[in-house]
This record gives sequence, C-alpha cells and structure tokens, in this order.
Amino acid sequence: MSLSPIDLALFASRMDAICEEMGVVLRQAAFSPNIRDRLDFSCAIFDPSGQLAAQAAHIPVHLGSMAFAMASIVSSLEWADGDMLVLNDPYLGGTHLPDVTLVAPLFVDAHLTAFVVNRAHHADIGASSPGSMPISRSLYDEGLIIPPSRLLRKGCLVDRKLDDILAATRNPQDARGDFLAQISANRAGVARLGQLAEGMGRAPLEAALGDLNAYGERLARAAMADIPKGLYRFEDVMDDDGQGACGIPIRVAMRVSESGVHLDFSGTASQVQGNINCPLAVTAAAVLYVFRCLMPPQTPACAGSFRPITLEAPLGCLVNACRPAAVAAGNVETSMRLVDVVMGALAQAIPERMPAASCGSMSNVAMGCVTPGAAWDYYETIGGGMGAGATGGGWSGVQTHMTNTLNTPIEVLEARLPLRVEHYGLREGSGGPGIRAGGEGILRELRFLGPAEATLLTERRRSRPWGSAGGEPGAGGLNRLNGAEIPAKTRLSLNPGDLLTIATPGGGGWGASGTPRS
Repeated sequence: MSLSPIDLALFASRMDAICEEMGVVLRQAAFSPNIRDRLDFSCAIFDPSGQLAAQAAHIPVHLGSMAFAMASIVSSLEWADGDMLVLNDPYLGGTHLPDVTLVAPLFVDAHLTAFVVNRAHHADIGASSPGSMPISRSLYDEGLIIPPSRLLRKGCLVDRKLDDILAATRNPQDARGDFLAQISANRAGVARLGQLAEGMGRAPLEAALGDLNAYGERLARAAMADIPKGLYRFEDVMDDDGQGACGIPIRVAMRVSESGVHLDFSGTASQVQGNINCPLAVTAAAVLYVFRCLMPPQTPACAGSFRPITLEAPLGCLVNACRPAAVAAGNVETSMRLVDVVMGALAQAIPERMPAASCGSMSNVAMGCVTPGAAWDYYETIGGGMGAGATGGGWSGVQTHMTNTLNTPIEVLEARLPLRVEHYGLREGSGGPGIRAGGEGILRELRFLGPAEATLLTERRRSRPWGSAGGEPGAGGLNRLNGAEIPAKTRLSLNPGDLLTIATPGGGGWGASGTPRS
C-alpha cells in the first residue's frame, strides 16, 4: 500500500534528518580542520541494492558520485551486521584518493535492509607532497589506494587494517581521530535508521523507499518536460593539465526527448598525463547536480530523481578515464568545468533559467611540512564569483556548484599552523559586467612563518567564466608568489616570509551591458 502524500513527506524528512545527524556526529568528533571546520564531508542512505535513498545537503561531487557507483560496491561483498567497508579507489567507486568512504549495512530481522555511507576528505592520504593533492602523472603518485575492504567485521576493527592506513600518513593521531569520527557517524546512522525501521516494520520501510523513488521520478520528469525537445551542443576547455597540455576541450551533445535527457561527451579530449582526468562517477555527479538544480526544492535526493537522465562518454577520454590515469584534480576542477558545459548546453534551450558561468575553479591549495617532528598538512578550496542570472545570482566570494564547503576560520588556521593570513577579501572588479553583474572573486594572501611546501591546482587562469544572454565574462584568476606570477598548477618550496597570493575568478555577467541593473 502506497504512503499518503503527507506520510511520504514525513518519511522523506526523517530520512534526510538521519543524514544530517550523521553529519553532525562526524563534524563534532573529527580532529582535522578540513572536516571539522571546512565541512568537507557528505552523508547518505542507500537501499539494499545500492540505490540512493536520501542524502544531506553536503558536497555535490561526493554525493552524485556515490549515487552512481554504490550499486557495484555493495553487490561485491557478503555483508554481516556490524560490518563496515572502507574505500577510496577512484576506479572502484571513489572520486580521488583524499576522499575516503565508509559504508555500513543495516540489518532488520536478519535481512539486509539499507546502507548508511559517509565520505570525508583527508588532507593527508600518503602522497609525497603535503596535502595529498600533488602535481601527479599517475594514480600511484597520489597516495594510498584503498580498494573496497572491510574496516570492521561484525562490529570489531579488522586486525591492522586501520593501522596500515594510518601508517601512510604523517600525523597518524589526527588521522585516527578522523577515521573514528567516520565510524561513529555511520554507527549513529545505523542506530537512527534502525529505530525508524523498528517503528515502521521492515516491509513498510522497503515499500516507502519504493514510493520515495517513484515520487522523485515524477517530479524529475515534470521538470524535464519544461525543456524544449531537441539537440543542444556546447564546448568549453580546461586551461591545462599541469604537464604541458593546454586548452583541453570538453564537449557535450545533449538530446532532450519524451523519454528524458541523454548527454553524450563524444569529442571530448582523450585522458591526459596530468591529474585533471575524471572517473565516470565524477562526470555523473556533475551532470546530476545540474539537473537537480532544475527540479523543485521538495524533490527527494534519491535514485528515482535521476532516472530520466542518462550519459555516455568514450572510455579513455578525459571524463571517463582508465586506470592508472591521475585524477586528483579531476574531482575538484574538471567537475566544475563539466557543470559549465552542461549549463552551457541548457542555456541554449532555456536561456531565461540558466545563469552565466561561475568562477569555474575550487582554487585548491594544499600545503604543509614533511620534516619529522614538525610535519603538518592542510588543504583548502577558495571560493569565487557566482555567475549572474536573469532573476538573481551574481553572489560574491562564495563556493559554487560542485563544492559546498566553508572556509577555515582565520583564527583556527593561524592557531594551528605556521601561517599568517595577511589579506582576505573580495577581488573588486572581477565580476563580469551585464544587466546583472557576475559576483566578485576572492583575494587571499598567506604569509608562511616556517619552511613549507605547497601545491596549487587551479583553473580559469587562461580561460574566463563566460557570460550569458550578452553578459560579459568574469575575470580570470591569478596566482603569485612574492609578487611574481606563478602557474595555475604548480608545486612550491617555501621559505619563512614568503607570501602566496591567490586571486580567484569572478562570475560571468547576464544580459547585454549598458542597461541599468534592476
């Protein structure tokens, strides 16, 4: 028997609340600023077949990729109550190596009923460069690769598994705290979901999950029906791969039909030597994110909501790379360009609803020191300008699209690390002009108080975030060391007193210039 509309809304809210509570537990128990302060983590619930059932409003690139890949992960093992799986392999359900995923099953009346999952970004996963976001040429350069493996068996830590992971890090005590926080978050999720199942009964819970997916699919198809039928194409470029290749194209052909929307990335560049390659799960995350933005706010974050959307990409291309292609920046930078490409195609179909391109880069800065006894690691993404739209947008100094993190408070950063933040503010004049101007980027200056190494993985330093409906592009980004311009993707050796400046891109403007802004 199907749930009534009111009961279905209550059920969806309870599922979302469980994911939110998992996130609170993870944040409060974590040790690292990356998880505790920047909130670089995500939590979700999946049905017993690995189909997405609910997720908190955390990190889009985490959640979309989990939704795409979880079915193959959970079907590969025999599960027992109290088990917990750990993985980070981008070619077996992960995104890039710093994002470590833990999966725990829920059993009700001895039946596998659901899974709870969290994914968190670890600033140190064993790469040679601090921050574990290196200028890499192979996956094997990027740190410890964890295939899907049991971390807990029937509630107990698997002998030495966690110790083996921690041994790859430079600060194992902090890393241990973060892993235990992830375990605690999943245990909280299993407990809360178990209480829900106990109150409803196992069979009604499973039926409710089916109702939720059917409801999500109805809302998604209604949203897709508003897009005019036809074929729409768009192309944009990645600035470079950090290994000499420049102007690397990403192309999409989007066909809208009665059956749904299909996106074909044929014509996209082949995978490259640098680390901007994507596993297909990351590409799916970007595609699903864009279309989720077109759906009504009440649309549940479940597998049914994504059934009308399909995609394909040639094996071995930039957005469907093959092992062992390097992928550290694909998850954070190429995913952002994929959003621009899909939104560019949609702008041809529904121009009044699609904004201009946003900053198009997470402007990643990984840094630290490898000296024994004084080792530290830190990683952050820096916001930029949001693209303007017909009715709004153009916000300044914000995280956009595939990232949804906070910044680390300056007080925390300076208290924990040998750094001083000398400037942090909006980058005036970086937003693209238009009837509605694009948002301003950020200007951030870091003074190093001790020797350190840093890696920059940034984009939109050559290309600029495009404007829409006659609006002008936003300003490209700029990186400097002691006043001298440095490459978009580079590894630096830093001395005490060095000043690193990151100027992030502005958003594109919307509407032809010269008309007063409303």
